[in-house]
Amino acid sequence: MSSLRLVDARFLLGLLLPALTLNSVLRQPAVAPFATLAVWWGIAALEAAWPALARSPRAQPAPLLPWLLRAYVPLQLVTLAAGLHAAAGASWPVVLGVAFSVGFIAGAQGITFAHELGHSRRRSDRVLAWILMGSVNYPQFMVEHYRGHHVRAATWDDPASARAGESLWRFLPRTLKGNFVNAWRLERIRLAQRRKSWATSPLAWTTAIDAVILLALVGSGQWHALVFWIVTSAFAVWLLETVNYLEHYGLARRIGPDGRPEPFGAAHAWNADHVLSNSMVANLQRHSDHHMHAWKSFPELDPLPDAPQLPTGYSGCILLAAIPPVWFRLMHPRIAAAA
Repeated sequence: MSSLRLVDARFLLGLLLPALTLNSVLRQPAVAPFATLAVWWGIAALEAAWPALARSPRAQPAPLLPWLLRAYVPLQLVTLAAGLHAAAGASWPVVLGVAFSVGFIAGAQGITFAHELGHSRRRSDRVLAWILMGSVNYPQFMVEHYRGHHVRAATWDDPASARAGESLWRFLPRTLKGNFVNAWRLERIRLAQRRKSWATSPLAWTTAIDAVILLALVGSGQWHALVFWIVTSAFAVWLLETVNYLEHYGLARRIGPDGRPEPFGAAHAWNADHVLSNSMVANLQRHSDHHMHAWKSFPELDPLPDAPQLPTGYSGCILLAAIPPVWFRLMHPRIAAAA
């Protein structure tokens, strides 16, 4: 494996923050949520206030970079186990605080890395993606995202594409329901086409394992651990779906006379190239290029400066989207300019 260039070593932030979280959960669980907030809000403030951070250096494909994503998987599993252990004997405020901290990492890093691994041509990488999504009780993403969202993104048929004027809080129930229903429908169609049974479905198996874990926690009366497990997953999924909300908000592909949408172009996703957020989320903010070339590895994604641009990186936009009047005031002039 080749060594990382200095500009590419910034992607190590995707492992550093989970490692710091694990250290906090093991040593000072009561402090963990405050450390998480300091990192999250600190990155958001820096990217909003320091223009030099609005551009990421160009990376190059390197054999070592995909291993950063693979190395994260055991780190998340260990962090979840540490969180369960810390929650088991803690007070309720500590349980919720640790769940928030671990959920932030599982959403910001874990789901993002699962998304990248799921796009890999390597079967072993896709298995790792299933493990990560199963660990936050959201395995349906592994079906709906690749076979649903990437086909329908920036259209009215896509539950993961937000419409202009739709608040985050109205979007969430629609996308959660659509993600679940479409995933099982698409999996049923796939199994029927290949003449396979549900016993061969990774969606069925991962969902069953998640159900067994939940039932085991209930059956053993581990209420603190149960709440930790549920809140961790809920916050991780909230981060995922909030990012989905950002990525295509108010943008739509034209529908042709044949009822099919025009090809996905740079204008159909919001982009940001802020270096700290991009380093944490494997260049996901270069989102137009990702949809236009879904098999591109994250170091190869291009910023496409002519694509619609978010006001700041994902770290800050997640906070802005949670306050609909502020979000609308910032984004609607950008939608008009992009039209």
